[in-house]
Amino acid sequence: MWVAFALMSALCLGFYDVMKKLSVRGNNVLMVLLLNTVFGTLLMSPVIVSGVADGNFGFGNDLTGHLLIMVKAAIVLTSWLLGYFAIKHLPLTIQGPVNASRPVMVLVGAVLIFGESLNWLQWSGILLGFASLYLISRIGAGEGFSLKHSRWLWMAIGAAVAGAVSALYDKYLLQFYRPLEVQAWYSLYQCIIMSATILIIMKSLPRVSAVRFTWRWTIPLISLFLTVADVAYFYALSLDGSMISVVSMIRRGSVIVPFLFGVIVLRESNVRAKAIDLAILLLSLALLVAGSTI
Repeated sequence: MWVAFALMSALCLGFYDVMKKLSVRGNNVLMVLLLNTVFGTLLMSPVIVSGVADGNFGFGNDLTGHLLIMVKAAIVLTSWLLGYFAIKHLPLTIQGPVNASRPVMVLVGAVLIFGESLNWLQWSGILLGFASLYLISRIGAGEGFSLKHSRWLWMAIGAAVAGAVSALYDKYLLQFYRPLEVQAWYSLYQCIIMSATILIIMKSLPRVSAVRFTWRWTIPLISLFLTVADVAYFYALSLDGSMISVVSMIRRGSVIVPFLFGVIVLRESNVRAKAIDLAILLLSLALLVAGSTI
């Protein structure tokens, strides 16, 4: 059952990436991100309001729980800040596969921290994931997005690393707290931290904040798809037998949706080479799913 929820989360994440790309193209990234946190908080506000009405201000009114959630909010915002700038400047057919390398990083942490073990099918999937990452890095260099010269590619990698840290932290948090409670409160703290971050950036980096903002209806859809994806994700992790390394890799199957959008709608280049890379990634995901059922 947890595999099905992971697959649902992956599909929603794919549309989430498409909405992000449409929202930040030629737009003010910081304002788009701020609105995303605001809409996300509004979507999850019924959980907080209902709890407060019953005298529960989150996590059994334990301050420690709130501090732990603030840490998660900071980690996720770091990933989002880097990722939003990366997706604005990188082709979807490059940014997506780079982001898909996140489960490889999660795997290392899951094995070392949580003692998870993988069978031969899952290890085969991980090796193919490494091969996919290597291939997309070569393709990116051919399009002018090499590690030596592209800060946007480094931002994409940084976003993936921060996202992997967040995924491992989720597994720890869900040992003590309910998924919806975690999601609701971290959405609220994200909004607060992001507002403070924008004020700081506006004062220290006026050139970044001076980019004109244009409202687009794809902006609230970012929050909608992300909220559904996160609900499915947290629920998958809360089920008995779920493995953070496998759930994270399945979620990276979300790359299919933005990849097709980049090819069909945005007419991005090097389609054949990128399609081969995507096929390798899909095979690695299929092996992981198959390995989780034996």
